[in-house]
Amino acid sequence: MIADISFIKQNIEQDFATIKDAESLEQFRLKHLTKKGTLPVLVESLREIPKEDKPAIGKLINELRQYVEATFKEFKENLEAEESSVPLIDTSLPGRMPLKGHIHPIKKTLDTIISIFEGMGFTVAEGIDIEDDYHNYEALNFAEDHPARDMQDTFFIDDPRGDILLRSHTSPVQIRMMKSHPIPIRSIMPGRVYRNEALSARSLAEFHQIEGLYIDKHVTFADLKGTIVAFAKQMYGNNSQFRFRPSYFPFTEPSAEVDISCYLCSGKGCRICKNSGWLEICGCGMVHPQVLKNCGIDPEEYSGFAFGFGIERVTMLATGINDIRALYENDIRVLEQF
Repeated sequence: MIADISFIKQNIEQDFATIKDAESLEQFRLKHLTKKGTLPVLVESLREIPKEDKPAIGKLINELRQYVEATFKEFKENLEAEESSVPLIDTSLPGRMPLKGHIHPIKKTLDTIISIFEGMGFTVAEGIDIEDDYHNYEALNFAEDHPARDMQDTFFIDDPRGDILLRSHTSPVQIRMMKSHPIPIRSIMPGRVYRNEALSARSLAEFHQIEGLYIDKHVTFADLKGTIVAFAKQMYGNNSQFRFRPSYFPFTEPSAEVDISCYLCSGKGCRICKNSGWLEICGCGMVHPQVLKNCGIDPEEYSGFAFGFGIERVTMLATGINDIRALYENDIRVLEQF
């Protein structure tokens, strides 16, 4: 029996030498440690040993069992440690390109417009979204019975301080600048504005607007025209044609609306320009003398011009989007195109 134990130990040691990976370790366990394996069978054979020989034989079998179990455990721990040190990323595989985000079309249009006007010497000014009636209407020469002051056109806020509202244009920023900044003033005012309008493919109750203001001595309508045309050529191309149509705004006199030849159909007429060949891009005019007076500026010494246009409209023209609501629905199919 002692010779058998020695022989079994030699076989087990030879099998230990063959363990290289998890698969060979499992084969060793199945051969020697399972219920019908070498060691359990050897322990079971102890029953057949004469009583007087059991202590000595049992000791040898127990030592062999402890040796095998300890060595098996060591092999298992070493293999697990090697597996855990293997990097989870296979650096030999080709890399995966990360998904890139997109600048929103409205933000892209706004950045382009701001860049053009900054290149012309305009600074950027911003204001608050919640305004009072004075800065939004009264100082801008809106009559008390003007339709824009009606609740059907303006979002008024119930406030004990008086007529508080969501600004309907960024013109209040112009008023605050004329009251607090030294002349000359040459600035643009981008921002979000709010009007109580029905939602449709062409209009929203919340949208973006950018306005411009230039106040100095001897400012003329020719300066206004040159500024608008210089901007439009950079924005829409040097081959664009322009026209100024007389219009009316309470805060400018004279006032005009500016049209650009439709760059989608080259002025021939299409669905976007309603077959007219022209697209309206902004309203403008010379700052009304009463507005200058309201801000403490002498209209006999200073003059100026102002202009404004909607960012969403420019974005729709530039991208070909025919429903303004698509700009705000965060549909990835729309946004990933830009």
